[in-house]
Amino acid sequence: MPIEAIEPQRLYRQISGQLRKLILSGEFPVGSRLPSERDLSVQLGVSRPSLREALIALEVEGFIEVHMGSGIYVCQPSPRQGHIDLSTEEGPLELIRAREMLEGEVAYAAAKNASPAQIAAVEKAFQAMIDHTDAGINPLEADRLFHIRVAEASGNSVLVGLVTQLFDARLGPLFKRLHSHFDSKVVWYEAIDEHSRVMQALRARDPEAARAAMRGHMEISFRRYSANLTLQYGSREQRAAAQEAGVSTAAVEVKPLAKSKRKTGTAIKAVKRTAAKRAPVRKVAG
Repeated sequence: MPIEAIEPQRLYRQISGQLRKLILSGEFPVGSRLPSERDLSVQLGVSRPSLREALIALEVEGFIEVHMGSGIYVCQPSPRQGHIDLSTEEGPLELIRAREMLEGEVAYAAAKNASPAQIAAVEKAFQAMIDHTDAGINPLEADRLFHIRVAEASGNSVLVGLVTQLFDARLGPLFKRLHSHFDSKVVWYEAIDEHSRVMQALRARDPEAARAAMRGHMEISFRRYSANLTLQYGSREQRAAAQEAGVSTAAVEVKPLAKSKRKTGTAIKAVKRTAAKRAPVRKVAG
């Protein structure tokens, strides 16, 4: 009998595998509602972020559906959905944590080493994020370019490759599905406000503030994607659920800086204008 290599599984895959077995065995029959994320995490003895990643994997595979305001329900996957291979997919929330550790230092180096032309390139990408969001166009490409330009400003080509690789990992099916639950103008304007703090620190040539702002952006992203899946993002119910679960929804404090001379104030105003709305952002054609 040949010896087979043992393949270590990511934690979210172990959790999703156990839940999948419970669904297939009839413990959670088709049409039934799953226990809350809080209860499931306690029963399984795992963290809420790891459980969140497992549930997103099951959703991608077609075993569950998220019903806004109601809950997470078991469904019968189609043959195609049931055979989606997620073995190489990183957990979305783990990706954010990895980016937080890396890109904070990248921003620090950028604030120290960037040339005026490189600062201008970051500024151009940032302005594109604002313009696209104002126009109702998904600003993901501009967001990607912003982070790459910051990495280029660090003066280290290896860091440029790592930042690009980690950002592009969010284009996989798990991160895409997780993001789909929170994709709205409200979220993008919040992200623009977070990016504006990084931009201000780079203009001020303040490495410590740049590191704090970038890490703060990633921390807020982590909390954002950890919000209750079945409640509208930013709603009173969602905030109450987060507080009950012990997840703070307050913004991460970063060192205050001088106000931007550019259009960064648009972010805060727009969040207020659209706080009660959750309009989807139009995809860029092509």
